[in-house]
Amino acid sequence: MIAQLRGTLVEYVDNIVILDVGGVGYAVTVSGKTQAQLGLADPAVRLLTEMIVREDSMTLFGFLEPEERDAFRLLTTVQGVGAKAALAILSVLSPAELSSAIIAGDKAMVTRADGVGPKLAQRVVNELSEKIGKLPTLVDAMGGVGAVSAGLAEGNDAVVADAMSALLNLGYGRAEAHAALLRARQKMGESGAADNVSSLIAGALQEMGS
Repeated sequence: MIAQLRGTLVEYVDNIVILDVGGVGYAVTVSGKTQAQLGLADPAVRLLTEMIVREDSMTLFGFLEPEERDAFRLLTTVQGVGAKAALAILSVLSPAELSSAIIAGDKAMVTRADGVGPKLAQRVVNELSEKIGKLPTLVDAMGGVGAVSAGLAEGNDAVVADAMSALLNLGYGRAEAHAALLRARQKMGESGAADNVSSLIAGALQEMGS
């Protein structure tokens, strides 16, 4: 099992990068997000790897961060999600965004990935909602499942519910709105503004760049 490679990035085509390690070139398949980061990084890089062995092939998948590797492992436990689909999802969603989508039950976020339809996205959300708590590194990317839920539960529940409803009516996805409201409440802290619907909505919109 090859768990890590450290070497020089010499080439990348599509979602495959070639890493020179001591004169040996390793072809490593990566997500779109990882490839974009590698393109901006120093040629000397380290990749965490996951090897998948099949009857007719051995494929290395590479990740810059353990959170993405763990999310990949988790995604491939879902029925119908192979390595290709898992990387497609991680090309459009960071581990934190994936956590948010799972926690919020937002399959629409998952369907943004190429080749992932509504049925498969729903399966991802349903199956991983039962498993996400077993994966500390992925959960920690969102500050913990408890923190995500409790962060909005603190204070006036009616205010939060009204703010969420308003954001959904504006066309934002549930997971995106949920995460933005959480960040807004955390920034507002003890000021009392978080208990005002208008202030909370404005804070969430600011977090989403609106």
